[in-house]
Amino acid sequence: MTYVLATNRKWNVEMANRLSTQTGKEFFLIRNKEDLTVELLANIRPRYIFFPHWSYIIPASVYETFECVIFHMTDLPFGRGGSPLQNLIVRGICETRISALKCIAEVDAGPVYLKKPLSLYGAAEEIYLRSAGVVEEMIVEMVNSEPIPYEQQGTIECFQRRKPEDSDIRELSELAVAFDYIRMLDAEGYPKAFLETEHFRMEFQRASLKQGKIVADVTITMRG
Repeated sequence: MTYVLATNRKWNVEMANRLSTQTGKEFFLIRNKEDLTVELLANIRPRYIFFPHWSYIIPASVYETFECVIFHMTDLPFGRGGSPLQNLIVRGICETRISALKCIAEVDAGPVYLKKPLSLYGAAEEIYLRSAGVVEEMIVEMVNSEPIPYEQQGTIECFQRRKPEDSDIRELSELAVAFDYIRMLDAEGYPKAFLETEHFRMEFQRASLKQGKIVADVTITMRG
């Protein structure tokens, strides 16, 4: 039995080797969207294709031919849609569940295999690393037990994918909220929380919330 791990995030790259060791099964790693083709996958013949963190659209030809498992950082059907981590934090949510679900045409609407809890404390990079560990445990469980997915139940609430301009903290009026903006975007590949003046752009990361203040690293560049 073989499996595929498709991810474009560096913190998941070594996961395929660890999964092979833990399960005794063969895992193939795909990092580039150009390699996610029916032709390549047909040669591998995977039982599952796991997508622990994939920033691209999965072609219909792939998920209609192979059983594709995606991982979403909300307790589905709550929080379908884009930017789940950021949308959870701006709502003041500190604990969530990662849902492993089958990929179908409708976004984040597929039947669920299993769910596991996840803490949302810390910076985004820290949370993503923590979630990678949870996802790895979920994949091992799926390989060992092949759970039957069940249809999502409950009230559907959809998130809108956040845009880079949503990272502007100029209109915020509370330190705790500004701190959440900085930490929820503090990961590789995400637009940092920022402030702009007439001439400068200031981007913030590695923040800590102290009594009456935020201490953070700031990068200042010229606008334009």
